[in-house]
Amino acid sequence: MRSWIAFAISIALGALLGDAARAQEAERPPVVVTDAGGKAFRVALQEFSAGARAIDVATLRTDVQGALEFSGLFASVDPAAFLGPRQTTALSDSLGCPEWRQIGADALVEGVTRAGGSVAEIEFRVWDVARCRALLTKSYRGNASDRPLIARRIADDVVEAFTGKRGVASTEIAFVSSRGGNAEIYVMDATGGNQRAATRNKSINAFPSWSPDGNSIVYMSYLYRRSPHLFRLVRGGGEKPGRLLETLDATRAVYRGVYDPRGARLAAVISVDGAPEVFTVDIDGANLRRLTNHKAIDLSPSWSPDGSHIAFVSDRTGAPQVYVMNADGTGQRRLTFDGSYNTSPAWSPDGRWIAYETRVGGQFDIWLIDPDGRTNVPVVTNPRSDEAPTWAPDSRKIAFHSQRRGKADVYAVDLDGENLRRLTAAAGDNTHPCWGPYPR
Repeated sequence: MRSWIAFAISIALGALLGDAARAQEAERPPVVVTDAGGKAFRVALQEFSAGARAIDVATLRTDVQGALEFSGLFASVDPAAFLGPRQTTALSDSLGCPEWRQIGADALVEGVTRAGGSVAEIEFRVWDVARCRALLTKSYRGNASDRPLIARRIADDVVEAFTGKRGVASTEIAFVSSRGGNAEIYVMDATGGNQRAATRNKSINAFPSWSPDGNSIVYMSYLYRRSPHLFRLVRGGGEKPGRLLETLDATRAVYRGVYDPRGARLAAVISVDGAPEVFTVDIDGANLRRLTNHKAIDLSPSWSPDGSHIAFVSDRTGAPQVYVMNADGTGQRRLTFDGSYNTSPAWSPDGRWIAYETRVGGQFDIWLIDPDGRTNVPVVTNPRSDEAPTWAPDSRKIAFHSQRRGKADVYAVDLDGENLRRLTAAAGDNTHPCWGPYPR
């Protein structure tokens, strides 16, 4: 048991530095995930009118196109095939739909830009070509530096107009990177752009967890007393940055903290007599409650979207497996039975799936299991390890880290295993992504 204790504690260290050794065979036949019937809409995207000098409309179109394609739900029609205008002159009250249907377009996006004092206004309209009706008209205001974010928000609006569920290009992903020599917390756009360091403390930092409102990130760091404790980054509101749970015994190691869906509590992994156990605790340190009480290792908590249950990992049967319990610690039950080594559960925002990593041969792959344990299927399989799954807020995508290039990088993939994208490419290891919520 103690050998796995060492591994469990070293998750915050070894996985970040790329030194985890994976061995032993797992007896599991390959299973094929079939597409659930998702369709790629063909979108004709006009270049918006150039009424605001601050906005480069050609680049804006490229940005919107890239964000739409990131969704995995839209494929762009080449403007060379347009029978209608390539650039919007004014938003249409009615549309010549036959000329757009003829080129196979399902959607048309047109837009205009206008000067508005110190900022520009960008207004756009989304058309359902098949039904020849407008689905959405909306506008954003911003300057040249806001253009990339506005483009991603436009794309997310187009996705919502056609599917009823907002896209995620305008969300963010926190992750851990050793590109500067130390394991620091970074944040990037969900599409992989604008990567920037959120910590620069030159310590070992791990396991970022977003608050539900996106205004703070809890993470583990060895910054205090050179032992693991929880810290918080904030970027707005009245929350206090710095070390959390200061009322706890400072000699207790705190390996991880995960926000509950309301942002009021954490599921925390805290050392008890040298072994990690799962607790819940209010953000201010009050109402500490121990949920697991076992000689085994219990860690990696993940909340159900309604906050009523917690998935976690335990080796109480001799090897790590995924378990589920009520949020008060009662009703603990083993969830995974296939495979000899299953870790890192992540509950989907829609509540339908728990993603986890399982050892297959000499590497780890990302699999899905439903909360009742009836369905168990792979998302991605690869000769190199895929680890630490995290869900996009629309439950359509999963991000994870993989050693496909030798060093670890963060990737995103659609739930059906398609549309795989590498999001990081910097030196060092880029690991343990945590997908943030929709922007508010």
